[in-house]
Amino acid sequence: MNEESLRRANAFLAAISQKIEPGQELATTPAEIGKEVGLPDPLASARAVRALLARRRLEMSDGRYRLLDSKPVEPGEPEAVPRAPRKKRAGAGPRSSRRSEPGKTTYSEVGRTAIEKLIDLGREVGTLRGSLRTAREEAREAREGRDEAERRAQTYGARVRELEAKLDMAESNLRTILAAAKGGARSDNVGDAEMDAILGVLRDRNEEAARPS
Repeated sequence: MNEESLRRANAFLAAISQKIEPGQELATTPAEIGKEVGLPDPLASARAVRALLARRRLEMSDGRYRLLDSKPVEPGEPEAVPRAPRKKRAGAGPRSSRRSEPGKTTYSEVGRTAIEKLIDLGREVGTLRGSLRTAREEAREAREGRDEAERRAQTYGARVRELEAKLDMAESNLRTILAAAKGGARSDNVGDAEMDAILGVLRDRNEEAARPS
């Protein structure tokens, strides 16, 4: 491990040690820890995780990372989790496959698991962000619909009150006229039944005018 990789790994380890005690599981993702310590990209975070896993500062359990030891990594400290031995290639033939010893985890397997976990978390974050945008848009449309309904209700209410006032005035005037005609000397006086019928027609027309189109 070169000096820069050692510095990044120890900074990563120190950030984790501030959040949890040895034996506890890390609730945040390696990418978030990397941002806190100023690592340039998720790949640098994955390399720091590999170095800490290989030196038994971290371990992976059920897809989550557990802090084993908060002691900083020393310069030249060997890996506690050995890498799989490389087989020599003959000529320019294809690369030979690596095989780990039974019961031991290889460096490449640890790194691959960490990167796959980062990819899965990135997909999950993308899905959650899309759902959040959709929910915000639906809430905005609902608020606009509610405001429009309230404005229309206020408009119709004012119109109904105006028409009711006009109806009351017309009814009063009509009763006065009909009462005067009934008390006069005319022979074709209008009776109470005819008066009520006329008022009923006026009410029906007023209610029809007040209905929203």
